[in-house]
Amino acid sequence: MAQGVMTIAEQRDGEIRKVSYEVVSEGRRIADAMGQEVTALLLGSNVKDKASTLAHYGADKVLVADDPQLETYTTDAYVAVIADLVKANDPALLLLGASVQGKDLAARLAARLGVGMAQDCTVLSIEDGNLVAERPVYAGKAYAKVTFGENRPHMATARPNVMAMNEPDTSKAGEIVDAPVTLDAGELKTKVAEVLRDEGGKVDLTEADKIVSGGRGMKGPEHYQILEDLADAIGASVGASRSAVDAGWRPHSDQVGQTGKVVSPNLYIACGISGAIQHLAGMSTSKVIVAINKDPDAPIFQKADYGVVDDLFSVVPALTEEVKKVM
Repeated sequence: MAQGVMTIAEQRDGEIRKVSYEVVSEGRRIADAMGQEVTALLLGSNVKDKASTLAHYGADKVLVADDPQLETYTTDAYVAVIADLVKANDPALLLLGASVQGKDLAARLAARLGVGMAQDCTVLSIEDGNLVAERPVYAGKAYAKVTFGENRPHMATARPNVMAMNEPDTSKAGEIVDAPVTLDAGELKTKVAEVLRDEGGKVDLTEADKIVSGGRGMKGPEHYQILEDLADAIGASVGASRSAVDAGWRPHSDQVGQTGKVVSPNLYIACGISGAIQHLAGMSTSKVIVAINKDPDAPIFQKADYGVVDDLFSVVPALTEEVKKVM
């Protein structure tokens, strides 16, 4: 009989990503409600020394699949290993982060396991022993409440920065277990030839606690420096609307929205962004939204917690100076 909660950790360059701790924390809360245990899976190369940190956030057991072929993520290699481990351990629930990698992995893994899967969830709960997931639909205009059939595990991905992360308890070591890895290199259809890294040093938008974004109202790429200054002052990352990216003002990696990145920071400052539905779909779950726009009828003000109707080129530098005085 399927039992327990299993989470899949995501690592990059041997460092576990924040969303993995959020998912383990959510798994811990769900497992406690069910009176069951949490098992975390960690895949990579030379990552066993990181496994105990997953226990600090709530995992009772950590299965470590450590193999040179898993150093860099590829869908077919990770799916093959994880599918075998899921079948061997027979969990009732399987949770991942809804990062770019997590969404890619979850879709293929659900198909391999023959189970239902809910993507990009903002609320997870248990009703009558079954997982119930809530996720935004229609570009965030509504929320769907999703239930699952009898096939186990019930599977869901959690939107980054939405699930509360436990305070780490370093006294909890957990059980660290070496998981078997049986991969035939000849059967793997893809391999990573090269990784081109962003050398900017900024936190990825999907994991950022604060974001300052600019839209068409920035009038050109040279004006984004005032947003960079504000971001540096408050410890934020810089994002952009699709119109700004399409104009070539910012790289696609900075795009927030339905066709960009979905973010949920504690603070989102929208500068010169009108608030098209495609943009709102990517940031509507932010905890606090501040809008700066000289158009009082801009749709962004309907979603904002705080709004400033004024010229951003006057407001943003003044805000930066005030922040510097108190930081």
